[in-house]
Amino acid sequence: MSRLIITANRLPVNTGRTTEGFVLNPSAGGLATGLSALPKNIEKLWVGWPGGAKEKFNRSNTKLLEKTLKNSDYYPVFLTRKQIADYYEGFSNTTIWPLFHYFVARTVYEDRFYNSYKHVNELFCNEILKYAKEDDSIWVHDYHLMLLPKMLREKLPKAAISYFLHIPFPSFELFRLLPWRKELLEGLLGADLIGFHTYDYARHFLSSACRLLGLEQNLGCLNLQDRIVRVDAFPMGIDYEKYAQANTQAAVKKEIGKMRKTVGERKIIVSIDRLDYTKGIVQRLQAFDLFLSENPQYKGKVTMILVAVPSRTNVDHYRQLRLELEQLVGRVNGEHATMGWIPVWYWYKSLNFETITALYNISDVALVTPVRDGMNLIAKEYVACKNGNTGVLILSEMAGAASECGEALIVNPNNKHEVVQAIKQSLDMPQSEQLRRLKPMQERLKRYSVARWANDFLQTLANVRIKQQSVFKKILTEKKSKQISKAFKASEKRLIMLDYDGTLVKFHAKPEEARPDQEVLELLTNLASDSKNELIVISGRNKETLEQWLGSLDAALIAEHGAWIKWKNRQWESQITAVNPSWKEMIKPILQLYADRTPGAKVEEKEFALVWHYRMSEPELADIRAKEMKDTLVDLTANLQVGVFEGSKIIEVRQHNIGKGHAAESAIRKFNPDFILAAGDDYTDEDMFAAIPQDAYSIKVGTGASQAKLYVESVEKIRMLLTDLIGEKPC
Repeated sequence: MSRLIITANRLPVNTGRTTEGFVLNPSAGGLATGLSALPKNIEKLWVGWPGGAKEKFNRSNTKLLEKTLKNSDYYPVFLTRKQIADYYEGFSNTTIWPLFHYFVARTVYEDRFYNSYKHVNELFCNEILKYAKEDDSIWVHDYHLMLLPKMLREKLPKAAISYFLHIPFPSFELFRLLPWRKELLEGLLGADLIGFHTYDYARHFLSSACRLLGLEQNLGCLNLQDRIVRVDAFPMGIDYEKYAQANTQAAVKKEIGKMRKTVGERKIIVSIDRLDYTKGIVQRLQAFDLFLSENPQYKGKVTMILVAVPSRTNVDHYRQLRLELEQLVGRVNGEHATMGWIPVWYWYKSLNFETITALYNISDVALVTPVRDGMNLIAKEYVACKNGNTGVLILSEMAGAASECGEALIVNPNNKHEVVQAIKQSLDMPQSEQLRRLKPMQERLKRYSVARWANDFLQTLANVRIKQQSVFKKILTEKKSKQISKAFKASEKRLIMLDYDGTLVKFHAKPEEARPDQEVLELLTNLASDSKNELIVISGRNKETLEQWLGSLDAALIAEHGAWIKWKNRQWESQITAVNPSWKEMIKPILQLYADRTPGAKVEEKEFALVWHYRMSEPELADIRAKEMKDTLVDLTANLQVGVFEGSKIIEVRQHNIGKGHAAESAIRKFNPDFILAAGDDYTDEDMFAAIPQDAYSIKVGTGASQAKLYVESVEKIRMLLTDLIGEKPC
């Protein structure tokens, strides 16, 4: 790795003015902490917004701030007030933020917000391009920059580009509500590696990529036309030792002493969150109110310290949320307080590290109940601070951290009675059980710290790039195309075997949409017109369809994967010995039953095969049905002379002695060529690739695993190659 370019909405420093210029103060974010722990031999530079509107800086101040930042390898992207309003407060925080956190009613869809979002992503791209090189690694962070990976890919096609989303990725049913859903997906797919906090978020992304873009995943990898993209979960950690050892610092000890003196013998429930509607602060305070009403014996014995950190104070929703929370605090205290005891201590301010860790240390319970949260590092910080001490974590099942902190008391934040029960259970929990629950969480968080998270992510990126290189080596380059053309020109007897769907034309589930266009008809006609060429179109479609579409060509046609062959100027001939057709009577009702239970699926009957198509079906349901059906069919066909084959959105039951490999071997024996070119795109073509000689040219359309020697990215590229061959035809 030459350099690591990190880009996020904000730079990892806060800027301050002095009489001598600007000073930089490191922010306390987990991302900055994690990346600072990367090996020192990795040169790092950051690109991001330094905060504040561009208009507040005059020209000389802008230059001075820019120089100060660049001296520390921070490269600023300055934003105007309008861009802050439309890109940041608009699209990022009133469109993406609420929708991705499942607050559909709060989501705003405005073209001007999206246009500004796109423009600011372009500003980030242009700033990065000033410094980036092809061998750099670029790591893009969070929901503010979802279009950026594709923009970078278009300018730096060979760069290692990765992306990490720090908030949830919603289910397809929510994501599809976005008018710009495809643009955002395509933007993210410019990356080689896309990371999420949990597998659920990764699964939601893969589902959206499948349904909206038609991409199929295999073990978390998406095969794009030109690249393999890895999608995976990387649960972000914390600087564990920093929090575990906090109570040994003099400043923290002092804070702990002051707090213990103030709270006395009372039990303390701590709640610390940024003031945001996704955090469930109002709901947890309502649950505490209900707890006191149902358990009056705890009055005077327990206090909740509620810390709401100011956030987006110029947004109406957040101002209203603050008002609602403060009114609720007043009502709870007014209803339950007694002389000398206030149930809720409310702080509306940011806290420094010493105060936060002191609160963690003195508290008996941490109430962390967001309605939806990408990860929630507060839960992890609390657990780490309880190193050698007792405490109970009550954690929302809607937080990403719940997948790592299973020993906590996991609750549904919308179920007040469940939260009340958890509060009571935690206050009554024996110390031995508290320690038993804390220890495995602490060991887990210690192992997978934020430094481990960053290293793990970048190592995975390196592994993806290695895997991509194995594909890159087989990509049909201009040099390799010229080698094929040279061999083609020097040969006297050429055999060209071409699959149809997905190779000559893009795959279409509806037959009428897959008809050959004028371009492909002219291409095939020109290939067939050369007396040195033997052209064969070899397809899984039935002979009637091929006859209708391509019967006028001076070429051979092979239908149903080799079951039927029509040699040039001949009639259709069956190439197999038919087995007892009664197997169809047993199998077809099963296929039809599954088609009826899977909207969009259909059954196609061929002479020697039955095919269950499900490309038009809801993907997840269809995948389940396909697996169920395949298991059933494998058992039923065990003693029959037929096999079950799984292809691209199809399940096919056909006789064992059918395959494109047999057809290819027959053609080679018949023509004895000195030049062979075979092209295909799916599993049915693998038999053909395996059957042809080692010195033949085999080409797969797409980047999936294949026995083919070469890859091309698209149907357009295979057409271009064939066009070039025609151009090499001797006069």
